[in-house]
Amino acid sequence: MITLYDPFEGMQFGPGRCFLTGQPVGSADTVPVFAEWLQAAYGLADRPVYLLDQSQTTYAALRLPLAPALRPRLAALEAEVQAAVLAGPAALRALPPARLWQWLAKMFYGIFATELVQQQAPLIMPQYPLAENAQLLQRFRAFFQLLQGLRVPTDYADFVPGSVFVLEADAQYEAPAFEYDDDLNTLVFSIKLGQSVLVATLVDIGFIGQAMRQVYTDAQRPLHPAQVAEFKARAYYAAYLLAAVPDIYPRRPTPADAPEAELVLDALVDDVTATIFNPWDNLAYAHTLTGLWPRWGLTEALILRNPFQPLSLLYDAAGQPQPAAAAAEQLAVLAYSA
Repeated sequence: MITLYDPFEGMQFGPGRCFLTGQPVGSADTVPVFAEWLQAAYGLADRPVYLLDQSQTTYAALRLPLAPALRPRLAALEAEVQAAVLAGPAALRALPPARLWQWLAKMFYGIFATELVQQQAPLIMPQYPLAENAQLLQRFRAFFQLLQGLRVPTDYADFVPGSVFVLEADAQYEAPAFEYDDDLNTLVFSIKLGQSVLVATLVDIGFIGQAMRQVYTDAQRPLHPAQVAEFKARAYYAAYLLAAVPDIYPRRPTPADAPEAELVLDALVDDVTATIFNPWDNLAYAHTLTGLWPRWGLTEALILRNPFQPLSLLYDAAGQPQPAAAAAEQLAVLAYSA
């Protein structure tokens, strides 16, 4: 059984060590956080990326050190996802959830590692330094153990590492072709690639996917960009409410595991004495929603006009899923009455 690398021992996040194994690598042994095909498709290379300390870098400059022997594995993953992106949302949904999770998690980790290195000599000290948050580091340790599945064929035994949602943005409504956002404190990541939008909660071992099963089913249709933002707000707020941190245990494969697996990861959450989710609070949810709806001028006061039922564009007044055109009409009415 392979020995799992733990970069949190000594906070080893700088260059010179493979981000998956910890072995020494040369300065040229790196891979881009955002793949070259992604940068080329959306003209990202020289676009700025803003960090928590208010400094900036570029998409092309975001790189992770990688042992040369692992390059083919990551290249195969990128090729698999690239083909699905070109085919559209249905092809992305058809990918194995763990593979899609690994692809998103690699980008998220690359941003996280960049932030940690930058915080060693920040331009401006962030309000909540990542390295000083013990609970967050516990979550990241679990996340990184799951990410070790990039190294060798891995079986996530009877669970998914995180919840990944694939949405379709309605092409008739104007929206950027590429967007990404994340929340390092709750381990969530979202990326828009043309009409495909991927939203992931990265260390919940599927709890959020189970909790949002009906909403996700109802969202399987072309969505107005504001409806996409509402779905993201629901997922992001669910990640904020998530109280459970899974314990991850590696073990040797057995005949019952996937035949090609070199590593098996088991996940355990104490759901008998521990709370999985903290209680929902409409005010806190409205605050999250406000942060994702500024493009449409929807204020927190408007969202909480009925404090017992925050404003929704995914659902109509009767609680039924509504199409993108109805959401656009609702937005027009709200803008007129504001």
